[in-house]
Amino acid sequence: MISKQENADLTLLNTFRLPAKASWLVKASGEAALLEALDFARQQKLAVFPLGGGSNLLLARDLDALVLQQLPEPLDWSDTGGQTVSLRVPAGYNWHQLVLETTSRGLFGLENLALIPGQAGAAPIQNIGAYGREVSDCLEAVEGYWLDDPSPRKDKLAAKDCALGYRDSRFKRDWKGRFVITALQLRLQKNAEPCLGYADLADRVAAKKDLRQQQEQACIPLPRIIADTVAEIRREKLPDPQELPNAGSFFKNPLVSREEALALSKDWPKLPQYPTEEGVKLAAGWLIDQCGYKGYRQEHFGVHASQALVLVHHSQVGKASELLALATSISDAVYQRFGVRLEREPELLD
Repeated sequence: MISKQENADLTLLNTFRLPAKASWLVKASGEAALLEALDFARQQKLAVFPLGGGSNLLLARDLDALVLQQLPEPLDWSDTGGQTVSLRVPAGYNWHQLVLETTSRGLFGLENLALIPGQAGAAPIQNIGAYGREVSDCLEAVEGYWLDDPSPRKDKLAAKDCALGYRDSRFKRDWKGRFVITALQLRLQKNAEPCLGYADLADRVAAKKDLRQQQEQACIPLPRIIADTVAEIRREKLPDPQELPNAGSFFKNPLVSREEALALSKDWPKLPQYPTEEGVKLAAGWLIDQCGYKGYRQEHFGVHASQALVLVHHSQVGKASELLALATSISDAVYQRFGVRLEREPELLD
């Protein structure tokens, strides 16, 4: 069964709390309900717009579409015998809850991705990442339905075919609006080398491990310690969307060539840089902070006082046009000072 709501208000369904409505909001649990929802969309001659937690979205208009929300279903723990665990995760499953459940079982793979808001189905679209890890590191396949045939066609896509990159995938580009994700297949490890390349994270985890040994509390698995530490750090640095509407990091960390990074470091020796195979990532938050925008407010929106990478909605009556104007002024200021272009992270529906 599905639940349907016509002319639905989406304001509370996006973490920026931007006002918008949808022709229909349909909530579905299970494959049969999903197919019923897709059939209803065809009857209404409406495009289907999947909406998870609404945490990476900028709604600049009403949607003449059927907005689809998949409700959470149980995890499939049937394949847990070996050192490598293959886990099927329904698209509607809460991401942070998934991290807590897997790490509590001592499984490595998702521990660095704790407290990222949203549902599992959105993870490969954005190829979510944090603290040196991305979901692509443990994603095996994506299940779902193609919508551009006369009737929905079920398919299972290997992760290698999804062109997963830094906050990017084919789901955001040539498959946008054509494929609805229904489940992920993840590959998790019972034994693995933790990724602790960030000094703050490494120091805190080491201190907790020492304390655990002193108190002989070996019942807490290392992946769960890392996940809890990541969540702790994120809570210190990032505002809770329930208290101060935001979409997390508003800008991507810009990727520049090694030559560009070297030139910038000569003028700005304190500029944080993170070498990658493709070049060097720069800390967008640091660039914005140097332009004096931390804590800045413009109309109903502003820059968070503790993390310049996060834009926030102060009054909950602002419009997307105001938010985009602020983002443009920030991006222009960074380019004028550093010669580096910032790219927006949340998806804009205009």
